[in-house]
Amino acid sequence: MSRQSCGLGKGFSSSSACFGGRNKVTFSSTSRGGCRGPGNTGGFSSRSLFALGGFGYGYGTGALFGGGAGGGFGGGFGSGFGGFSGGFDSGMGGQSFPACPPGGIREVTINQSLLAPLNLEIDPEIQKVRTQEREEIKQLNNKFASFIDKVRFLEQQNRVLDTKWKLLQEQGSTGTGSRNFDAYFETYINGLRRQLDTLSSEKSQLESELKSFQDMVEDYKTKYEEEINKRTTAENDFVLLKKDVDTAYMTKVELQAKLDSQADEINFLKYLYEVELSEMQKTVSDTSVVLTMDNNRNLDLDSIIAEVKAQYEEIANRSRMEAESWYQSKYEELQATAGKHGDSLKDSKAEISELNRVIQRIRSEIESVKKQCETLQSSIADAEQRGEVALKDANTKMTDLESALQKAKADLARQLRDYQELMNVKLALDVEIATYRKLLEGEESGSSSMGGGYGSSGMCLGGGGGGVGFGAGSGRSFGGGFGAGGGFGCGGGGRILLYGRRC
Repeated sequence: MSRQSCGLGKGFSSSSACFGGRNKVTFSSTSRGGCRGPGNTGGFSSRSLFALGGFGYGYGTGALFGGGAGGGFGGGFGSGFGGFSGGFDSGMGGQSFPACPPGGIREVTINQSLLAPLNLEIDPEIQKVRTQEREEIKQLNNKFASFIDKVRFLEQQNRVLDTKWKLLQEQGSTGTGSRNFDAYFETYINGLRRQLDTLSSEKSQLESELKSFQDMVEDYKTKYEEEINKRTTAENDFVLLKKDVDTAYMTKVELQAKLDSQADEINFLKYLYEVELSEMQKTVSDTSVVLTMDNNRNLDLDSIIAEVKAQYEEIANRSRMEAESWYQSKYEELQATAGKHGDSLKDSKAEISELNRVIQRIRSEIESVKKQCETLQSSIADAEQRGEVALKDANTKMTDLESALQKAKADLARQLRDYQELMNVKLALDVEIATYRKLLEGEESGSSSMGGGYGSSGMCLGGGGGGVGFGAGSGRSFGGGFGAGGGFGCGGGGRILLYGRRC
């Protein structure tokens, strides 16, 4: 804060004040010249601002005019007049932010191990699908990295805009360049709105990609359920085949037992035939037969016995051949059935082992797909959260800028009104000064007077201000004497102080 005054004769005063703030130093100084009788003085005041990381400047002008007149004589009168003073000071400054955040824009790194192909023994179609999925994941990572870079760039631009807004807000108080503020801020607000629209479009695109990935996950779930159903069906088929194999084995065991029993029966029948044959021969040899024969006929017993023996031997051979052929056919049939079931069992075992390998491979693929889906979901959730935070921050900053712009417009209008009022007061003072000057010129030239004027300058707090001072005085003298006249006259001036303030 500085204040100056000028009175009768010559006077000089100066003062300075320093208000400290965060990264801000303010200095103000004023000077005044001398004033003697009717005349005028001029002064200059300046203020400088220094902000770490930014810049500021200030300037101001002041003027003081004072004058006085008076007269006295015997039997006469005297008058005096005081002048006016005015001053104006303004300044601007503010703290700036760094053009780039500490450390600069960080490079987005991608884990290359996630992009390495997995060595899985699967068919080419699945390899193509997985290659396409990896390419889509790469594209998503690149888009996410560009989105993060855009967010950081927008944050940097917001900080730059905050700094520029503070500078322009300080400049707005000087009344210079205020006409272009609206267009300037409208341009920046339109740019922010375009960026907001871009972010909204990117958000909608990410939402569509998220939906596609969710559909893909649902497809994988459906395939997984189908594979589980296939596995269940294969296990059921395996159980049925096992039952068939067990049944075939039991049938083979039963047939083998029957074959053994038939062989035993054949051996028994052979033994029985031999025993009966031996007994019959023994009976025939031991039996004495008394025959009454017709002498007219000759009986050949040897031929009859040989014929009976041949018949029995033929019957035994035929029975043996039939039993052997039946046994051989059954044995061959059992061997064919056992071989067929053995081949079926081998095929079933090979198919079961192949199904187990396919199930293990599908399980590993499902686990990897689940991990990739979880990673993508977490990345998408993080991107959505960052995008929402960036959008909220941009909306908040845009709202703050709009409110600050409205406040600046209101302050500018108020300052214009104050300036208009000061100009009206100055015009009225100029008219009064001209009137008093005419009155003084009309007085007698022989009068002597003394007058003084006082003036004051404005007071500036935190950036600038202005003030107008006016003083006026008048005096009358009367005197008388013997043969001579004498008297005195004096004039005094008053002062009116107007202080201006700028926020």
